[in-house]
Amino acid sequence: MFSDLREFLSALEERGWLRRVSDPLSPELEIPEVLRRVMYGGGPAVLFESVRGFPGWRVVGNLFGSLDRIKLALGVERLEDVGKRLVEPFATPPPLSLLDKFRAAVGLFELGRYAPRVVRGGPVKEVVEEPNLLSIPAFKNWPKDAGRYITYGVLVTRDVRGVYNLGVYRIQILGEREAVVHAQIHKRAADLFGSSQGCVDAAIVIGGDPAFLLSGMMPTPYPLDEYLFVGVLRGGGLEVTKGVATDLHIPARAEAVVEGCVDVGNLRKEGPFGDHYGVYDRGGLYPVFKAKALLRREDPIYYGTVVGRPPLEDAYMGKAVERVFLPVLQFLMPEVVDLNLPMYGLFQGVAIVSIRKRYPGQGKKVMFALWGLGHMLSLTKVVVVVDHDVNVHDLNEVVFAIAQRVDPQRDVVVVPGAHVDVLDTGSPVPGYGSKLGIDATRKLPEEYGGRPWPEEVAPDPDVAARVEEVVRRLLGR
Repeated sequence: MFSDLREFLSALEERGWLRRVSDPLSPELEIPEVLRRVMYGGGPAVLFESVRGFPGWRVVGNLFGSLDRIKLALGVERLEDVGKRLVEPFATPPPLSLLDKFRAAVGLFELGRYAPRVVRGGPVKEVVEEPNLLSIPAFKNWPKDAGRYITYGVLVTRDVRGVYNLGVYRIQILGEREAVVHAQIHKRAADLFGSSQGCVDAAIVIGGDPAFLLSGMMPTPYPLDEYLFVGVLRGGGLEVTKGVATDLHIPARAEAVVEGCVDVGNLRKEGPFGDHYGVYDRGGLYPVFKAKALLRREDPIYYGTVVGRPPLEDAYMGKAVERVFLPVLQFLMPEVVDLNLPMYGLFQGVAIVSIRKRYPGQGKKVMFALWGLGHMLSLTKVVVVVDHDVNVHDLNEVVFAIAQRVDPQRDVVVVPGAHVDVLDTGSPVPGYGSKLGIDATRKLPEEYGGRPWPEEVAPDPDVAARVEEVVRRLLGR
């Protein structure tokens, strides 16, 4: 576990995965342009030590621009191991004997170690001052963006049940004390704002423990408390402290926190903003965040990200989501073998899933089940289902399965009038369009006019063994 952003930066630098830049650069266009070029080049995390116009601040970017860096952030060799922590308590037989019950009690105690730990102070409270959002080195990513945006501030809110939500939403700064929160209709925060009145307590967290930062973009299913989910990600409870201007708990070791509230009835125009679809999203009307206090370290580090055509840093975050939630998907649908959310598929654009097929119609059953999974995959526009022996990460194998096993009339499903990503440029109306499903599995007789699937070619194993040495010499192996 890393206790904060600074420990993580030290670990990156030890491995040669962090570079420092001393040239004075602006967060308006200049730093974002450097970060984009470094990301497209597969480069390291970058710490900017001189931020023009923002004395006292440093800026870091591209923290999660590789799966190796994300694995380091979460302290695992396999990202799937994180997801297993979520499902293991529910995937064991119920305790029947006294010994089983004792073991279950110990397991429940172990689950408690993921809960947040409340402390009285913390580095985030080194400086408490009047808020000035303009003093934060937030980015202007693209020339025609509407202004400067906090692109990776984790918005902390809490619902009436006391369940915390941590979400990453782009936040357009309007002035010293106001900003617009782009919480799309499908997000947990939007649900809270839509069911509330007045000004809802909220805090914008900048920087912190890398597992905390990653949790903000994970599709955590409600009503799982996201502070508990942070603990699962990092393998232990996160230190939190009571805010000074709200009743919320905030990360005690964050770099900075802006406390305030979201005025759910005060909607302002947000955007345009150059987003991950590679175009300017025109934005819309979203609620206003009103700042009440700025808490920060004496020498804060601002973490921001940039978006645009893939693959940028967010593409690797998407792959991390794929791996972390695969065990959850397999728990809900045991026939699932593997999942691929391609980097160029824009998160909700394309999903390829392999299944161990047992009965006719199972391919369509899986695609509709994926669309019904709420926050995780419900926005996915195109779902391709293949057999268990197809490598979903090899697009040539996937294309071969589509070409060999799909009859469009039988195996292609178009779902009209479906909810889609609000940012999807292909849909005629923002947030409302259609979906496409392709069942590229081998067909059982019931799906194939009563015929068995044709026998697939395979070499004679004895012949293959006899010629192995000849083939090795020809290929130079």
